[in-house]
Amino acid sequence: MKIGMIGLGIMGKPMAMNLLRAGYDLTVSSANRAASELAAAGAKTADNQQIGRTCDLVLTMLPNSPQVRQVMLGEDGVGAQMKPGSTYIDMSSIDPMTSKQVAAALAERGVEMLDAPVSGGEPKAIEGTLAFMVGGKQEVFDRCKPVLLAMGASVVRCGEVGAGNTAKLANQIIVACNIQAVAEALTLAQKAGVDPAVVFDAIKGGLAGSTVLSAKAPMMLSGNDRPGFKIDLHIKDLNNALDCAHAVGAPVPMTAQVQEVLQWLHHHEGGQKDHSAIAQYYEALAGIQLGR
Repeated sequence: MKIGMIGLGIMGKPMAMNLLRAGYDLTVSSANRAASELAAAGAKTADNQQIGRTCDLVLTMLPNSPQVRQVMLGEDGVGAQMKPGSTYIDMSSIDPMTSKQVAAALAERGVEMLDAPVSGGEPKAIEGTLAFMVGGKQEVFDRCKPVLLAMGASVVRCGEVGAGNTAKLANQIIVACNIQAVAEALTLAQKAGVDPAVVFDAIKGGLAGSTVLSAKAPMMLSGNDRPGFKIDLHIKDLNNALDCAHAVGAPVPMTAQVQEVLQWLHHHEGGQKDHSAIAQYYEALAGIQLGR
């Protein structure tokens, strides 16, 4: 099976590297500056149209819905080049409605699609332990699952096309609200005269313990805001979550509130920081530096 991959950013490049390590015949988009590094590791390179024409399975890892539509359905788009019987997996985090629209357009050409957004950020992309939330036909999922397992530790089919991105929106709501709660709790501890690092140690083994707490509290306490997942990307995901919620009539007041915090950070030079920098919003309001 020949696999093509388009989108070789913070997440896409290590994901492509894991496909190579698993022994897959991989062609990557020559339009990306990471292509030469992947070529040195054994990947072939080609332009997007050649990837569409020559690959049995096309993968994308792109920033948002407009980029997915442009790459797949735009003028000279990849979708128009793909052969009937081939498969497209979009691993981007986008609006579920866009996933359904792209899938419908590709189906007219006899091309199957899965939407398979991921959770885990750059560290798990490097480790190959991402969690995939997948939408699409069961038989297509079964056929493609080994490819996804080369990049992830968890691959779960959530329903038909669009269900993967719906699950990802739910994931992003929980992560954002959890990070905000961690920042708020540690700020309370420090303002009350209790070492927030000690509070973290005290609570991480109890019911408040979580992957988010364990990953993000140490970053907050050390002032490390190097991005594993950027605030601007989380803003994008929560915009999609709010749009989806408004479309289906789901109440999401917590999502709207944390989105306002992220927007404040974006406008105070925080957009390219890790989303754990939500703590910096609380530091600004409280006049402290957590743990320091």
